[in-house]
Amino acid sequence: MSLIIIGTVAFDAIETPFGKTDKIVGGAATYASLAASYFYDKVKIVAVVGDDFGQKNIDTFAEHRIDTEGLQVKAGEKSFFWSGKYHNDMNSRDTLVTELNVLEAFDPIIPDNYQDCEYLMLGNLTPIVQQTVIKRLKNKPKLIVLDTMNFWMDIMMTDLLETIKMVDVLTINDAEARQLSGEYSLVKAAKKILTMGPKYLIIKKGEHGALLFGEGKIFSAPALPLAEVFDPTGAGDTFAGGFIGYMAKVGTVNFNNMKNAIIFGSALASFCVEKFGIEKILNLKQEEVAARVQEFVNLSAFTIEP
Repeated sequence: MSLIIIGTVAFDAIETPFGKTDKIVGGAATYASLAASYFYDKVKIVAVVGDDFGQKNIDTFAEHRIDTEGLQVKAGEKSFFWSGKYHNDMNSRDTLVTELNVLEAFDPIIPDNYQDCEYLMLGNLTPIVQQTVIKRLKNKPKLIVLDTMNFWMDIMMTDLLETIKMVDVLTINDAEARQLSGEYSLVKAAKKILTMGPKYLIIKKGEHGALLFGEGKIFSAPALPLAEVFDPTGAGDTFAGGFIGYMAKVGTVNFNNMKNAIIFGSALASFCVEKFGIEKILNLKQEEVAARVQEFVNLSAFTIEP
């Protein structure tokens, strides 16, 4: 059974206090699929690029055993491009350029050999495109995870709410949780959002970790304190890919497995920010991932002395 990841495969140009890049490979589906591939070997992507993306970059997916049959290549067109500049705190950024290019008319085609999908990661795209993917699958996946953002809340809230009804897990940041729910308290926000359809909610808090809500329980995951963060781009997508990749690996959907999945996703995201773009998550060894996960475990492990 396969794990499908839908989202952008794109070019980015990034500037941070540590330096700047020319065009490098990015996109939500890129980060998420690479992260998921460390845990699951049947990852498939649905995305679109222009012929400027190049076969060499497509081969990067194959090197991680990621199926690219669902990656459309549009002849004579350009790939989605985003350029941004991060401020000194690395939590805020300015978008300098956004060129939708092939993404503007993206119609997600689901190949026949993708119809065995049991796990579906809906990366940040328009709610309509996300709904289309769900409807084009002949069988409802065991687990559907949705990532979205405040932009869609601003301009397509009705469509977004329809999409949220169709998924099992919603992952958003704390500001988006407050906007979506109208509640400032994250506990109250979560309670309200869980009435909108999803069974579980993950609230990402950046350098302050993440919260998981579901089954009447709450789990607080730490963030790994890092001496240097070179580039936060794609960290959230890497987190989401690691999360659903781990869930596909264990094969059982429950709160306890999701707690572990959040730690594994956080571990992958902590690698991602240590270099520009996808550089750091391209060639990790399993021992490195295991050691990083153990660092997370050690962060919050304690005993109460009598």
